[in-house]
Amino acid sequence: MTTPVTTPANSMPTKGDRFQSTDPAAFPVPHGKDEDWRFTPLRRLRGLEDASAGKAAPAARPAVTVDTGDQAGVTYSELAMDDERTGRAGLPVDRPAAEAWVNSSVADHVLVAKDTVLEAPVTVTVTGAGDDVTTYGTTVIELEPHAEAIVVLRYQGEGVHSDNLEFVVGDGARLTAVVWEDWGRTAVHLSNSHILVGRDATVRHTVATFGGDVVRSVPHVRFAGPGGDAELLGVSFADSGQYFEQRLLVDHSVPNCRSNVLYKSALQGESGRHGSEARTVWIGDVLIRPEATGTDTYETNKNLVLTEGARADAVPNLEIQTGEIVGAGHAATVGRFDDEHMFYLKSRGISDEEARRLIIRGFFTDVIRRVPVEGIRENLEDVVEQELANTVL
Repeated sequence: MTTPVTTPANSMPTKGDRFQSTDPAAFPVPHGKDEDWRFTPLRRLRGLEDASAGKAAPAARPAVTVDTGDQAGVTYSELAMDDERTGRAGLPVDRPAAEAWVNSSVADHVLVAKDTVLEAPVTVTVTGAGDDVTTYGTTVIELEPHAEAIVVLRYQGEGVHSDNLEFVVGDGARLTAVVWEDWGRTAVHLSNSHILVGRDATVRHTVATFGGDVVRSVPHVRFAGPGGDAELLGVSFADSGQYFEQRLLVDHSVPNCRSNVLYKSALQGESGRHGSEARTVWIGDVLIRPEATGTDTYETNKNLVLTEGARADAVPNLEIQTGEIVGAGHAATVGRFDDEHMFYLKSRGISDEEARRLIIRGFFTDVIRRVPVEGIRENLEDVVEQELANTVL
């Protein structure tokens, strides 16, 4: 199954015209000179980049558990990979994701029925099969028209994992999704995500990345009808030796849709030691096509560098092909503690160390408070506190 690049006559391809295919051979093996892979530490992917990961031992399926809370109107099933319900939001856009597709024995499918309003979150837990064990997966989260649900997708354990995620949100539906990268310290995870937003539908999508050795996520948002509203939030805390990358695309191709992106990262590494650098990369692409009149969009990425030996790359890109929009903009910052904030707190008798901790908490709170589920907010705040307990300030 392949989706070729298609563009209008006499026009240049855009970032939104991504080649998609379920055939790994249709993609070149990633190379450090490729634009999409130029930041990624390919040597640390443990074979996911060229399919050598599964040669030492057969690729496995991770342990997947789905807790629906026994709520009416939500079902879980396993789909064959050639089922017509897979691939609707999008197909793999790189070789590791295509390998994940062909090596997935089934797709895990969570379906929320039309007009259903779930009171409790649905939790999907993916557990790695162990250090140096390669696993592949495909997950489809689907909300039928006018359904409302909160879905938490949590990754944990150790392993080498590549997968495809699909979020299919029907007309008038409301989805709050939290993707929690809670891996063990040596795990490697590569992921393609496709989010299809229906007419007058609302998506609140949050990525929390704290665990793992290398975590690379490629989210792609498309709108299926006017009135769609997508908010993409992200928080991450990279410690010494960790590499986290978010490479997202919001593709506005229909009128009167809204998108807002806010990602925040804190980093602490060790200077002068090989392999001890903390690194984050954020690539934010927003495309407004000629037909997407009435678009309202803004994207922000902020990075707080806590120590030497930490590096954050932030690359916002905004491509506008029509002037008939409500608004569009982007901002990205990489910096250390704000001197004014430090002065204000110290002038009130707060120590340097405690002042820095308060600033870090406030830095993340701006994102975490937007998650509309108290229990999830508390969990994320607890993780931030655990990171602060191990932070050298």
